[in-house]
Amino acid sequence: MKRSPIYIELDIKTDMDTLWSLTQIPEQHTQWDLRFSEIHYLPRSDSDIQRFLYKTRIGFGLEVTGVGAAKTVEHRGSGNRLSTLRFSSDQRISLIKEGSGYWKYTDRGEGTVTFCTRYDYRTRFGMLGAWFDRLLFRPLFGAATAWSFDVLRLWVEKDIRPSATIRKAFIHALSVLLLVILWCYEGLVPKLLFPEAGELDLLRQSGLAVGQESLTLTLLGLSEIGAGLLTLFFHKSRLWYRLLIILLMVLMLGAWMIEPELMKAPFNPITLSLPMIGLCFIASLSAEELPSAFRCVRKPASRLKSRKGVTNDDIDL
Repeated sequence: MKRSPIYIELDIKTDMDTLWSLTQIPEQHTQWDLRFSEIHYLPRSDSDIQRFLYKTRIGFGLEVTGVGAAKTVEHRGSGNRLSTLRFSSDQRISLIKEGSGYWKYTDRGEGTVTFCTRYDYRTRFGMLGAWFDRLLFRPLFGAATAWSFDVLRLWVEKDIRPSATIRKAFIHALSVLLLVILWCYEGLVPKLLFPEAGELDLLRQSGLAVGQESLTLTLLGLSEIGAGLLTLFFHKSRLWYRLLIILLMVLMLGAWMIEPELMKAPFNPITLSLPMIGLCFIASLSAEELPSAFRCVRKPASRLKSRKGVTNDDIDL
């Protein structure tokens, strides 16, 4: 099965030495790269090859360990640098058996360095492992690499440490996910699946849609589901969260005006709307300076220009 090597490229506003230290020193590297939890350099012999051990925690108390070897080259004329490496793991739980790749540092002038990587690997578990890698693991692994590159960019350009960026991204993702679930649940369950449980009676009491209560409730349910799905699409838009807050306040006040007795129930429009408003504030505040895998280039220019599929960037495993 033909594999597509993973390629990531990103322009970073920094100098060569700063970027080099943040990517080549293990203690710095593991702070921003999601692929590695620990990297330990082994004592170097007379060779110019640096051998190392790496560890990646994959959750549930499991971790993958492996070995690698890296070699760096600096072009004296341009100041550009290249770091090539090979890596492998003997653990049976590791999908990746062995691989190779490079990091390339190109000075573009005016305080900008193009940082790119290209790597490929062989998998275990025969055809099953190859298909799992092609359909799920490789796309996720590539996205994680691109996302990590942007975490590094924020560290260099904005002086935001990776731990703070990753923590903020987690908070943002969690708040957005909860908003999506709540909006979709409120639209689907009480309005579309079980309208007779109370929503339909509430609409009838309002007198706002005489004779069209069922249709109106269906449209309201679809609108709330739409609001949930649009939250995913506009999850970085602070204007969108302001609109959601206004909508939630209108719905809460409307329910209170139509049926004041609802506010005495253990679970009522206030206990639902206020937490959702709070989640909107959290998502809005955490939406700035978030890393994004989409900021990276995912195909080398040389490959885009080549129709034969053979370029200087190809990796021989």
